[in-house]
Amino acid sequence: MELDLILVVILAATFATAFLSSIFGMLGGLILMGILISFLPVGPAMVLHGLIQTTSNGYRAWLNRADINWKIVLTLLIGSSISLIILFFIAFQPSQILVIFALGLLPFIAWAVPKELSLDVTKPPIGVLAGGVVVGTNLIAGVGGPLLDIFFQRVEMTRHQVVATKAVAQTIGHISKIIFFGGLLVSFNTENWPNLTFLIFAIILSVIGTTLGKKVLDIIDDAIFFRWTQLIVLSVGGIFIIRGLFLLTQ
Repeated sequence: MELDLILVVILAATFATAFLSSIFGMLGGLILMGILISFLPVGPAMVLHGLIQTTSNGYRAWLNRADINWKIVLTLLIGSSISLIILFFIAFQPSQILVIFALGLLPFIAWAVPKELSLDVTKPPIGVLAGGVVVGTNLIAGVGGPLLDIFFQRVEMTRHQVVATKAVAQTIGHISKIIFFGGLLVSFNTENWPNLTFLIFAIILSVIGTTLGKKVLDIIDDAIFFRWTQLIVLSVGGIFIIRGLFLLTQ
């Protein structure tokens, strides 16, 4: 595929996935990572995805700032910091096929966790665990939303509170990814960083998509929100698993 066409596809995907993420709180990042890893090497895909999703999630958090639970955010930040430090010393670098399989399996792992488990993110120890999970999965698969969602299934929160607080959590995860793959932990290395002009266009489209998605979020009710989130995410996960199996046969 020609480079210009690839860039157009990525920009279109940036807009569409920001729109979806603004409604469901996580779906867009999963799809966007799958698209980026199909066209770019792991390092550049991780950095570009991190920059786009930091913008999208950060802006979504700002739009819903009145509904953010900052006590949960504090515990998530503690867990995220611990996970980032551990993976930095391991110097882990995932392959393209590993990332694609991880993207496919994450929704099913999240779905398979028994509902009886009391993974309530409002409890401080669980919040720290959730923070570690979101950063760990971000550095392995590029996204942490599907597993992060496990920690929000048994909480007494509205859809706006869930989306707002998860947006902050995922912003933390994506910033960690930028630091890890962008060479910011030791010395700044521009090898994995995107072209500035392209990045500006991607950020603008991400903000527009997020703004429009917020309008849809305000219209739908909680029942539709929670029912469609799981259905769509599992369908996308299945597509990624098929894609990974196809790549293994090449």
